[in-house]
Amino acid sequence: MAAVDLELSEEQTAVRRLAEDFVAREVTPYAAAWDRAEEVDRAIVRKLGGVGFLGLTVSEEYGGSGGDHLSYCLVTEELGRGDSSVRGIVSVSLGLVAKTVAAWGSEEQKRAWLPRLTAGEALGCFGLTEPGTGSDAGSLATRAVRDGGDWMINGSKMFITNGTWADVVLLFARTNDTPGPKGVSAFLVPTDTPGLTRRTIHGKLGLRGQATAELVLEGVRVPDRALLGPEGKGFSIAMSALAKGRMSVAAGCVGIAQAALDAAVRYAGEREQFGRSIAHHQLVQELISDIAVDVDAARLLTWRVADLVDRGEEFATAASKAKLYASEAAVRCASNALQVYGGYGYIDEYPVGKLLRDARVMTLYEGTSQIQKLIIGRALTGVSAF
Repeated sequence: MAAVDLELSEEQTAVRRLAEDFVAREVTPYAAAWDRAEEVDRAIVRKLGGVGFLGLTVSEEYGGSGGDHLSYCLVTEELGRGDSSVRGIVSVSLGLVAKTVAAWGSEEQKRAWLPRLTAGEALGCFGLTEPGTGSDAGSLATRAVRDGGDWMINGSKMFITNGTWADVVLLFARTNDTPGPKGVSAFLVPTDTPGLTRRTIHGKLGLRGQATAELVLEGVRVPDRALLGPEGKGFSIAMSALAKGRMSVAAGCVGIAQAALDAAVRYAGEREQFGRSIAHHQLVQELISDIAVDVDAARLLTWRVADLVDRGEEFATAASKAKLYASEAAVRCASNALQVYGGYGYIDEYPVGKLLRDARVMTLYEGTSQIQKLIIGRALTGVSAF
């Protein structure tokens, strides 16, 4: 029996090193200031495109930088280690939007959007969640009605990452009277279309630098060619995007957990109590060891998803397992790191408070931890909980 090879290839190692260098230069020095200002410097988008991070796994034919999904996870992890608000830019614009256009788009749509999205010349957002529909996405109320050769769209979306920065919304709307998921279709809607307005959501607990928005659509008219994929297949398109998106979120959570481990080990070696560094104290070592185990377990679960995707095998359940474990682990790791720091961890001069705040939302978006458990349970038993 051949041994399982968990060693990174030369190309993957080079991608990880590129991401480490990029984060050290362009992200980490500014993360605290962006968090306080509640806005990441928008110049980061072009920089992400310039190093190819917004084109990973997308064909070079459409301006992408190619590569496999493990490389994508390595980059996402490093961005999550530096600042989850920056990680979210890539996870959404590339992971949820560009990859979905590549998978479902017409040749015209691919040519129109992919080169711009992968270069960082344009940014995408994913318009699924609504004020009244979060986990129950199949009951969304935004409506698209045929009007001649066009579609007229009315409705609203909530908690949309990249929402105020994006140039295009991958928007999901109900196109017929069929209740539930079967009545949903997907559209590519440019954000400069008349009738589409956006409002930044301020005062978030975490991911404060990320451009999170509410979108309102009032009489938004788009041509029939804006329809992405077949009419009525929008929910399937959304779920296929989110399955891969959960891999990206899991990788970002590994980055948070790794940052927590690095911070805890560093501080434990520097801080002295009772005449020696707190690293000598067994219960501090316990906190650090718990973080380390969570990091490794979350990373391996995430890498398994990437491997399944690259081999063309079914990966949705594995993605839910990785997202569930890694998001909950990120919260535990950040909390344990804060405990190592003691009172100093509670002020934003030190990094662990931000890690904890950023980690908390990971258990909520792209499917709550409870939704992930339902998906996993249904896959194992064959019984739907809905």
